[in-house]
Amino acid sequence: MTAATYDLIIEQGATLQQTFYWTDSAGAAVNLTGYTAQMMVKANYADSGAVALLTLTSAGGTIVLTAGTGKIDLLVPPATTQALTFTKAIYDLELTSAGGVVTRLVQGNVFLSKEVTR
Repeated sequence: MTAATYDLIIEQGATLQQTFYWTDSAGAAVNLTGYTAQMMVKANYADSGAVALLTLTSAGGTIVLTAGTGKIDLLVPPATTQALTFTKAIYDLELTSAGGVVTRLVQGNVFLSKEVTR
C-alpha cells in the first residue's frame, strides 16, 4: 500500500482535530485492534536524525485509534500548537500492528497558520 498524500494546516494556538479513516481495497474499515500509531513533523526529509518539531503517539493520547471503524483521530491541545514556530514542514503517520508490521498511512506537508490573538 502506498501512503496517501494529504497536506495539514495547523492553526497556532488552536486545538488540532484531524480525522483519518483507514480502509482496505474493498472500502471496508481496517480493524485497528492491537495497533499503535505515531506521527512526526520535521523541517524536511534530510532531518532523519533531528529532533521532531512535533510528535504525536497513540501511547501519549494525541492519536486516538477506534478499533472497529478504522478511525484515527489526531488531537493536539492549544498549548502545544501555540508553541510551534515553523512555517512549513513535513509529516508522516505510521501505524504498527501487534505483529510489528509498520504501515505509513498518510504523509504530506504541514503549514502553520500563525496566531494573531494571544
